[in-house]
Amino acid sequence: MSSQKKNWILSIFVLLLAIFLAFFVMPGRVAKKFNIELPQFLQRPYKLGLDLRGGVHLLYEADLSQVPKEDWQDSMEGLRDVIERRVNLFGIQEPLVQIQKTGESYRLIVELAGIDDPTQAIEMIGKTPYLEFREEMTEEEKQEIINMLSEEEINNLIEQIKEQTGKDVKKEELAQYLPLYKSTELTGKYLKSAKIEFNQTTYEPIVSLEFNSEGAKLFEEITERNIGKSLAIYIDNQLISAPMVKEKISGGKAQITGKFTVEEARNLAQNLNAGALPVPIKLISQQRVGPSLGEASIDASVKAGVIGFLLVILFMILVYKLSGVLASLALFFYGVILLSLFKIIPVTLTLSGIAGFVLSLGMAVDANVLIFERLREELKVKQNSNNPVQSNNQKKNEKNEGLREIDIDNSFSRAWPAIRDGNLTTLIICAILFLIASGFVQGFALTLSLGVLISMFTAMTITKLFMKTFSGTRLSKNPKIWIR
Repeated sequence: MSSQKKNWILSIFVLLLAIFLAFFVMPGRVAKKFNIELPQFLQRPYKLGLDLRGGVHLLYEADLSQVPKEDWQDSMEGLRDVIERRVNLFGIQEPLVQIQKTGESYRLIVELAGIDDPTQAIEMIGKTPYLEFREEMTEEEKQEIINMLSEEEINNLIEQIKEQTGKDVKKEELAQYLPLYKSTELTGKYLKSAKIEFNQTTYEPIVSLEFNSEGAKLFEEITERNIGKSLAIYIDNQLISAPMVKEKISGGKAQITGKFTVEEARNLAQNLNAGALPVPIKLISQQRVGPSLGEASIDASVKAGVIGFLLVILFMILVYKLSGVLASLALFFYGVILLSLFKIIPVTLTLSGIAGFVLSLGMAVDANVLIFERLREELKVKQNSNNPVQSNNQKKNEKNEGLREIDIDNSFSRAWPAIRDGNLTTLIICAILFLIASGFVQGFALTLSLGVLISMFTAMTITKLFMKTFSGTRLSKNPKIWIR
């Protein structure tokens, strides 16, 4: 198969992919316009931020007066994780919970998008996390609970145990397989600290616990009567770990081992510290954002994006003619890829994030401008060549060849250093903004950086593919229709 034919096949594939992604990006508008019903996976919605979807913005101040200064950061991070879990109990998908440090004080920013009545969530968020250790019930206690279940519930439990263990369990044996726990006197107020360490032999991460004197006695009594059983650790009535007790543990120090990753062990230690340390938080600010503001913002942003896109296309076609048309097709492909990524990742879209997208749309054409200017120089040098070694016929034949693949390759390769360096500086600034800023600024940095990366890809591959598809055809014979 010739390279020309491969280019045509790839170009058609890219255009078909762009059409499919357009359906994915705007399923509602497409379905309404053509009166068709699209598959469910195409109807995946965008994840909208607080300013577009509406919701509530809460600001809390943490009281760290009872916490050692060296534990402030870990305590706040653990508290943040607990609050994220609490808020998700209300069905709020991926709330924004951030730590804000101002001088010596710590604050917690909580943004809940898409809720109308935040009263219950505010009440739950305001509570200090509650940590407790629970031991397994005796078989008699388990049996009492089993006797309270209906036949259907018992059969479901038997089926679940069979799926997990592969054993056929009878009703009277059910108590042996149910991991039911009961509360003990050991709670978070007896835990001095929890930290991540590493096993000196296997180098696997472990979590070390240290109790105060009263907690050490309780822990010793509990482990003594639960050897060979699991000891469950709960925060806000949610199980976070259930390590096995191998022996009686004295001295108030213990280790939780398992197949942890470093991140899992660190999160467990943070959650334990959050439940152990008294970190009350006080609501100092509450701001509601109505959905009408979100709708108006979305409409204005879409309008700005469409106008910007059309102006960029108009500029490219007027200045760079047929090259500009092909670049506009590549720009359309860039747009649907980027918007599809926003859905798939998903990226939380805020006003600042959409501003980053619109800005990246204008910047996406920069690479094409550099390439086409370089192409203009290549063609100009070729047409005005004064090499005395060439005969007039050779010059005439070379001129009549018009736009060749080698001209395209040269213009792209020679424009690449400028494209790379220009976009790299933007990416560095985006990385700095994303790492040191928060909230809306991070959204702006993320969408802009994604746009820059996708624009480099489409300019250096898709635009090049489209131009090579037409090289060697009749249209390529006249350089004047390709470039100004």
